[in-house]
Amino acid sequence: MASEQSGSAGSAGHPAIELRSRPAKPRKNGLTHVIDRGMSLAEVEGMLEVAAPHIDFVKLGWGTALVSANLTAKLRLYAERSIPVMLGGTLTELAIRQGRLAPYVEWLHTLGLRHIEVSDGTLALEQERKCEIIAQLAQELTVLSEVGSKDARTIMAPYRWVAQIQAELEAGAARVITEARESGTAGIFRENGEVRSGLVDEIVHAVDPQHLIFEAPRKDQQVWFLTQLGPECNLGNIAPSDVVALETLRLGLRSETLPHFAPGAGSA
Repeated sequence: MASEQSGSAGSAGHPAIELRSRPAKPRKNGLTHVIDRGMSLAEVEGMLEVAAPHIDFVKLGWGTALVSANLTAKLRLYAERSIPVMLGGTLTELAIRQGRLAPYVEWLHTLGLRHIEVSDGTLALEQERKCEIIAQLAQELTVLSEVGSKDARTIMAPYRWVAQIQAELEAGAARVITEARESGTAGIFRENGEVRSGLVDEIVHAVDPQHLIFEAPRKDQQVWFLTQLGPECNLGNIAPSDVVALETLRLGLRSETLPHFAPGAGSA
């Protein structure tokens, strides 16, 4: 199957309008990481019909994979579009807690999955142990680790965020996800959804943003990251219904980002 290329790739994306370039898939930057909260096959097919070229990863949120009656068929749909899928980090945390990490990984292989999320946002896990697990899993899977708590009341100093991110990258994580929850009200955000900008500044000062995926489920949060870090910023926890809208933000096809990213903006 030929690799899918965004219709926006290159400046000739449309005969009437010049668009900024977007890397073709599989891309290293400008990743859109989508959360599937338990979609039906019809919903997945609908999303892929309009947005497959813009989706780089899909996460089956928290533990939905264990209770979805359509899991095998759904994974087949994503595989047909060469879209990597991972299960929610909550399941990895649970497998670690129950001492069942090995059979869990074996199950992932059975499902044909090659990516795994390692988090500690719900269950406490010592950093040293987490890094050991990342290093172990990275020998056979692509690991995306996650830093930050799902509890909005838990505030971690910026230097600890940086230290944990760096340690997990060194342990073998392909990328580190910064926690925000699907509501965008924890981790790198305050309870009202406002970006903890000082925290983000310290993180990106110490860590190359291409190694990070910032969870940003809300449009205002997506706009902030794109305008602050650039249109090829990696964003996660994107709702299926927001994938196309996010792509328009990246291209400057929406009022919030047109002055920043649209070719020729301001010259009319």
